[in-house]
Amino acid sequence: MTTSGTSSFSPAITDLFEEAFERAGGEMRSGYDFRTARRSMNLLTIEWASRGINLWTVESGTIPLVAGTATYNLPVDTVDLIEHVIRQNPGNTSTQTDINISRISVSTYSTIPNKLNTGRPIQVYINRRSGEATPTGIQYPTISVWPVPSDNSYTFVYWRLRRIQDAGDGTNTADIPYRFLNCLVSGLAYYIAMKIPGGMERLPMLQAEYEKQWDLAAGEDREKASVRFVPRNMFYN
Repeated sequence: MTTSGTSSFSPAITDLFEEAFERAGGEMRSGYDFRTARRSMNLLTIEWASRGINLWTVESGTIPLVAGTATYNLPVDTVDLIEHVIRQNPGNTSTQTDINISRISVSTYSTIPNKLNTGRPIQVYINRRSGEATPTGIQYPTISVWPVPSDNSYTFVYWRLRRIQDAGDGTNTADIPYRFLNCLVSGLAYYIAMKIPGGMERLPMLQAEYEKQWDLAAGEDREKASVRFVPRNMFYN
């Protein structure tokens, strides 16, 4: 016998819901079953954002800095920034330079005596929920750089964690890499079992399986490049 020759298994959302219901000891029969499973999946992906860095949600972006302006909006679906630099002379193959900019806390930013000083930004305060509200009332995360840019030659370059996309209407696939599909179904089964008749007795088993599948998937979904730590001697006497 020969193999299929394909490796493109990517089930629709409804197939994942049905599998989760079966593991929870039930069946997805009604429109309400679909809605409750979709709601559980959206809550589950929010939990995943709180568990740590999901590499498939890492995206890069840039913000051109404007002279005299300290605060800028990030994309509204930003969970957090994981890396950031100040780029000078962007696009120039000879002189483009990325310079480190340090992240500071709200306490440190609040104690800067003169927040209007101008120059090349060397520090950034990230406010994960602040600033201008969207039409739906959601507030943009923002960055505030210091010193305030002295001219328009600086670009803030960042790598962010974005939110996992919503479950959708059932005709789409999940915004999840294939290596997390079993973890997704296990988590959904655990969430659904908390809500359906007869599901409570399966909860310990389903929770244990969910945590097992999370550990397997998250253990593989990690940065595999070597890391070198170099102390900054300026902090030593």
